[in-house]
Amino acid sequence: MNIKPLADRVVVKMVESEETTKSGIVLPGSAKEKPQIAEVVAVGPGTVQDGKEVKMEVKVGDKVIISKYSGTEVKFNNEEYTILKQGDILAIVE
Repeated sequence: MNIKPLADRVVVKMVESEETTKSGIVLPGSAKEKPQIAEVVAVGPGTVQDGKEVKMEVKVGDKVIISKYSGTEVKFNNEEYTILKQGDILAIVE
């Protein structure tokens, strides 16, 4: 069984952030921010909005930057994913 997003939704898996700063300071769990870089694992087929087709700009495997605290977090097969609308994706990391 897989997660298959509907309409203009995208399933992403958050990329783990480093636990130490560039200067070597180790950050405790409470000091870390929620990561904003994620990898796309599934993409919906797109949608029609105001009579115009909205095509999907991302594809599986893309690394993306998402809005902080966007989407819905789900646990599936002991893995944590976030399901969000394509509009919550800010950029593709190349």
